[in-house]
Amino acid sequence: MEEKRISEKESLEIITAMIARTKDRYIGNGNIMLLWGYLTVAVSLAVWILLAVTLNGAWNRLWFLIPAIGLTVTPFMDRKHQRDNGVKTFSDVVTSRLWAIAGGSEIVVTIVCLIIRYLTGANCWSAMLVYTLIAMPIAEIAQGLIIKEKSLTAGGAVGLAVGIVTVCCVAGHISLVASWYMPLFILAFVAMMIVPGHILNSKSKQQ
Repeated sequence: MEEKRISEKESLEIITAMIARTKDRYIGNGNIMLLWGYLTVAVSLAVWILLAVTLNGAWNRLWFLIPAIGLTVTPFMDRKHQRDNGVKTFSDVVTSRLWAIAGGSEIVVTIVCLIIRYLTGANCWSAMLVYTLIAMPIAEIAQGLIIKEKSLTAGGAVGLAVGIVTVCCVAGHISLVASWYMPLFILAFVAMMIVPGHILNSKSKQQ
């Protein structure tokens, strides 16, 4: 049986339709971004305040609430969204894998930091800040470009800018003092997660 050849025009139409479908799926899925955004901001503020008040570094353990809560709740939200929006397209798979790679590698970085801390006593937690604000913004920018959503691209760019500042500070042995760095860190997640999340949900209501 002879296979039908798809013309260049038809190929472009298929790709365009696939991207449009993926974008429609992500519009309305802002709740997952809002979950991670508000969770990160809330924990950041709690750690900042508690460290300032008590001067007890043990409060840094609260950072583990972010993956503990986020990784528990996200699969339920994602499954619900998938039931409501049908089968995933190739673009869906690409964007999902982008985030899976970024999130999975961040878990690996956390484990490595814990092992180094346990074996040598060295504090390398600044690597977590650096990696978070490089890997996550790049994944978000890529997602924004794939589905042509400017809020994701712009938010990722803000996060990446803060990440570059973080890299330069760590490389230059400049202390990331909470009084000036925590507002930057919070700003990055507001721009990356909270603002795009609300924009996506707003567009969903308009459709």
